[in-house]
Amino acid sequence: MTTVLIVDDQPLQRYGFRMLLESQPDTTVAGEAGHGAEAVRLTAELRPDVVLMDIRMPGMDGIEATRLIIASGGRSRVLVLTTFDLDEYAHAALRAGASGFLLKDARPEELLSGIRAVAEGDAVVAPAVTRRLLDAYAHHLPGRLPEAAADPRLAALTDREREVLLAVGRGWSNGEIAQRLVLSESTVKTHVSRILAKIGARDRVQAVIFAYDQGLTRPNPTG
Repeated sequence: MTTVLIVDDQPLQRYGFRMLLESQPDTTVAGEAGHGAEAVRLTAELRPDVVLMDIRMPGMDGIEATRLIIASGGRSRVLVLTTFDLDEYAHAALRAGASGFLLKDARPEELLSGIRAVAEGDAVVAPAVTRRLLDAYAHHLPGRLPEAAADPRLAALTDREREVLLAVGRGWSNGEIAQRLVLSESTVKTHVSRILAKIGARDRVQAVIFAYDQGLTRPNPTG
């Protein structure tokens, strides 16, 4: 059973999420929060598997709440909900440690699939989708590092790991990486796990962000 904390300042929105989650045999609502500070407190108290986090809320917003929840070192993972025209905030939330994001107009089955994926330690959306969204809004994204300022964590990667990281940044699945680099899928999974550990990324979405920031993945000029 996957436990979910719903965080949104709109009671009607929370009610809709609750109805959806409680209609499923494998998900249950651990609690609800109307603002970021309450989300941080309830996450520590209830330890849900997934925190379904809105971004724009009065007082502490979802980005700061995400940062505090992840910094606490607990087991809860954060799934951010945003609107398409606010991707810069979603990017900031991913930097804060969220495991991914969905748009608020996502279909119910997409939301449920995303929650299950996060609970299992996976990315919420396909890496390619994440990368395309980042590329499309490259000029809005905060804090992108200059290409010359390479992160020292890159030096810790082997040549093969760097090659796999580049493939992850391009949005390739494990199967695609295995086929193109002539590796077994289990070997690719091992490389990905080691890469995540070395760069301090929680999941593939964070690895895509890292690859993007290091200039390994470049914006699509057509947006």
